[in-house]
Amino acid sequence: MESFDYIVIGGGSGGSAAAGRLAVDGTRRVCLIEAGGRNNNVIIKTPGFMPFIRNSSNYKFDTIPQKGLNGRVGYQPRGKGLGGSSAINAMVYIRGTAWDYDNWAAMGCDGWAYEDVLPYFKKSEANERGADDYHGAGGPLFVSDQRSPNPTSQAFVEAAQELQLRTNNDFNGERQDGFGLYQVTQRNGERWSAARGYVEPIREQGNFAIRTNTLVEKLVVEGGRVTGVMVRNGKRVGMLYARHGVILSAGAFNTPQILMLSGIGPAEHLKQHGIDVVIDKPVVGSNLQDHIDYVSGWETESDVPIGGTVKGTLRMAAAMVEHRRKRTGAMTTCYAESGGFWSVMPDAPSPDVQWHFVPAVLEDHGREQVKEHGFSLHACVLRPESRGTVRLGSRNAADAPLIDPNFLDDPRDIVVLREGVRLSHRIVDTPPMQAFGPKDRHPVDLDDDDALDHLLRERSDSVYHPVGTCRMGSDEDAVVDPSLRFRGLDGLWIADASVMPKIVSGNTNAPSIMIGERCADFVKADEKVHA
Repeated sequence: MESFDYIVIGGGSGGSAAAGRLAVDGTRRVCLIEAGGRNNNVIIKTPGFMPFIRNSSNYKFDTIPQKGLNGRVGYQPRGKGLGGSSAINAMVYIRGTAWDYDNWAAMGCDGWAYEDVLPYFKKSEANERGADDYHGAGGPLFVSDQRSPNPTSQAFVEAAQELQLRTNNDFNGERQDGFGLYQVTQRNGERWSAARGYVEPIREQGNFAIRTNTLVEKLVVEGGRVTGVMVRNGKRVGMLYARHGVILSAGAFNTPQILMLSGIGPAEHLKQHGIDVVIDKPVVGSNLQDHIDYVSGWETESDVPIGGTVKGTLRMAAAMVEHRRKRTGAMTTCYAESGGFWSVMPDAPSPDVQWHFVPAVLEDHGREQVKEHGFSLHACVLRPESRGTVRLGSRNAADAPLIDPNFLDDPRDIVVLREGVRLSHRIVDTPPMQAFGPKDRHPVDLDDDDALDHLLRERSDSVYHPVGTCRMGSDEDAVVDPSLRFRGLDGLWIADASVMPKIVSGNTNAPSIMIGERCADFVKADEKVHA
């Protein structure tokens, strides 16, 4: 049995930030436990290889059949290994809006208003544009402009301008609304995951132990305090002891799973799996939220977009050589190269739909191979009202949890999605996009609500932003308090997207890193109180 000051469970976006900040000064003995590997290979580091990141770095979860999606099973890719989902995502750097965080504070999350979280976003960031009122330049997370975006991605921004939709060169600045090219978490043309920023630079420090390919089976609770974790590595099972505490950062699916396997969650559900109840906490695994997303697709007469034709394949082969030599060219693509935010409903407090433009045809999350050249346009509902759950599939920690996002259960969500998709088509109908000779792969009468809704239910799915399953709040039902401490047990904090009381209006990687940064400071403040 080994002993540490702190154990961090999960080396993803929040866990890497929390572990790195706690270990970096050398005064604490910190252990970072990760179920996957190091994620330090050329496939992970090369942005253009994103579609080819397969089994070892991706949990590839499925949902249970979704009533709102005509009974279809949805796909939920999640990162496995150091960096977590920041090692397999599209690298889009978005924080959400000031309204999101001010709303958290209004919901009872004291100290989480925009003015409270902005310093942590700046602290984490190394933006190549430099520091200003909204950005940092000295943090571990490198943020860059794209090196070689596809011409169709810039044409998409020009197409939005044709409709008098404002251009926005900084979605994380004074205002979010508008259309433009996304900034990405890259450095010198390579993916820059949370692990590359926070973990790799200090991995050789004597006070920092990194245990990859190690599965956490459950938390150890003694006398109302979390004192360690039970882990498995291959056939070896053992316990790691935490003198001061455990930071649970396994993500919106695995964090509630680990809690429930530890006897912390809805009592009746735990009893069904033969698990002794330590704390009856019904909210654990509830309040699941995710951005429901519809992908419109067009084949093009032009071969400028990415495609799997002979010419397109040869072009990408040359791009691989260029990337290895110069770290430039088409293999620096994040795929979701441009996009934007806009309000489609008159009562929206801030943009309610986000678009991701991809200079390639996507079918079934990119798992279906498409040879034709073309482009795709995601439209996602930024503040869905539908709520789902995460539950245990079994009492085996290696088994996938039961994931039910309950997509489109609330009728308000499909209304917003419908209007977002209509605006997608209006943008593509402008001259800058028509110049590529697009042909709609899934034509529908856009004026017919019923026909459009049927198509949306047949083809919509996640855009990979699950949150909320261990929500933060000041009420007794909340899983963690505003200092991210578990309500009901000592020595336990949670630092990942599961603590979000309401989903942010945008991609969730940067906010998860911010949560990890804040958790490290909360833990340090707790040290001073108990010194």
